[in-house]
Amino acid sequence: MAIKIYGIPMSTCTGRVLYTLKEKSLDYELVPVNMAAGEHKDPQFLAKQPFGQIPVLENKGLTLFESRAISRYICDLSPKGEPLYGKTPEDRALVEQWLEVESQNFNPPISTIVFQLVFSKFRGLTPDQEVVESNLKKLDSVLAIYESHLASQDYLAGSFFSLADLSHVPYLHYLINVAKKGDVVTSKKNVSAWWEKISSRPAWQEVVAAAAAAP
Repeated sequence: MAIKIYGIPMSTCTGRVLYTLKEKSLDYELVPVNMAAGEHKDPQFLAKQPFGQIPVLENKGLTLFESRAISRYICDLSPKGEPLYGKTPEDRALVEQWLEVESQNFNPPISTIVFQLVFSKFRGLTPDQEVVESNLKKLDSVLAIYESHLASQDYLAGSFFSLADLSHVPYLHYLINVAKKGDVVTSKKNVSAWWEKISSRPAWQEVVAAAAAAP
């Protein structure tokens, strides 16, 4: 039985999971959750995810939520596909380090910007430009560190594409292609080159195409 993912293609966190599944060449079934109708707050869904958020994975009796935890689990499921943790314990340690950087340093400002400029309208809210500008400055400071780090290597954990790189892609996609705030990326030579490499992979392009085709 295929892995089940409850979510929607346009969700950044669902996108992270789908990208991981595609890189690992694993079959899955995407079960749509109608957020507009409040399905994520129904008792049946809350039994799977008590915080009423997406995505949720079901596989072989396991129910798992939080996209980063799901993606880590997927990486350990099968040797097929891309070795997203590298090939050695040292590789994996560096991947985990940069996954922490992504969640603790990168995600807070970029998720705030994308919410304000992209997703706030679905809640009938007006973007707060002061919040946007403040968080763009924070994100710029974070990416300045990435710029220096990527001067000597192609990817965050070294010479190989990893789960750490992958985890950055969904929010960067919305920042650059939807919110149109890509200057913070394209103004940095090494970060821009890194973005082109990690976003042009066929697996991510499939995720983008699925989101565009979704009703």
